[in-house]
Amino acid sequence: MKMKKLGVLAGMSLALIAAGCGTNDGDGNNTENNNNNEGAGDVGEELNYTITGIDAGAGIMGAAEEALDVYGLDEWQVQASSDAAMTQALGDAYDNEEPIIVTGWTPHWKFAAYDLKYLEDPEGVFGEAEDIHTFVREGLEEDMPEAYQVLDNFQWTEEDMGEIMMDIQEGTDDREAARAWVEENEDKVNEWTEGVDPVDGETIDLVFVAWDSEIASTNMIAVVLEDLGYEVNMDPLEANFMFQAVAEGEADAMVAAWLPGTHSHLLEDYGDDMIDLGANLEGAAIGLVVPEYMDIDSIEDLQ
Repeated sequence: MKMKKLGVLAGMSLALIAAGCGTNDGDGNNTENNNNNEGAGDVGEELNYTITGIDAGAGIMGAAEEALDVYGLDEWQVQASSDAAMTQALGDAYDNEEPIIVTGWTPHWKFAAYDLKYLEDPEGVFGEAEDIHTFVREGLEEDMPEAYQVLDNFQWTEEDMGEIMMDIQEGTDDREAARAWVEENEDKVNEWTEGVDPVDGETIDLVFVAWDSEIASTNMIAVVLEDLGYEVNMDPLEANFMFQAVAEGEADAMVAAWLPGTHSHLLEDYGDDMIDLGANLEGAAIGLVVPEYMDIDSIEDLQ
């Protein structure tokens, strides 16, 4: 594949700021909510009013920035990092029962590993539940009808994806975890491949954002395509370059488009030049996430 240098997403490191400042007592009003208000103030000071995010181009980062404006959180900032850096920071804080706020989404293994909660979003900044869509380049149906059919048939659940994500998190190689799931879910995979003829070594190029969820889904569908006889190339890219690659025909497909919210701005830019095969997973969600032990329940509590 003649991939341009599209800004391959490597693991970005994050220098987290965790400065503890002196407390700033309020005027004591609204005693009914005093405990939550004190907790929110302490959290802001301990975190230097910083929310730990992921890659800067992700739609959830734009939504988080919008939330700061909508809720009047002028002191707060959203710190860009990566999925890996965010989950490392979350794990470190969780192990020490320290406060932390991260941009989060489900499906993601962290909700199985830790006791977490979404902060309520009464203004609806982060929107309703999302679906993850499959997109392919124009002409793929004519060039690779077998792959097109499998990708068109592909649909699974949050629980399916979660099994692969947890195996990877526990130390299993990405591809081995995907292979194990395929072998353990033969009936489901057969529904995607029924009536599809094998191929002889054709090459197909898949692109994805290097989030744990998309690492799981892309490796899994790559295994299914390899079993049909394809040679599969996988390239991790930032979200905007992922859309661009499929739209410009430099990649064949992706199974990693979050809609209608997270990647809506990219769909506006590139959607007319790609084929949307529909949702491969329904009911995904995004928002601000904290450990259950934190004494805040809503984004409004950060005011």
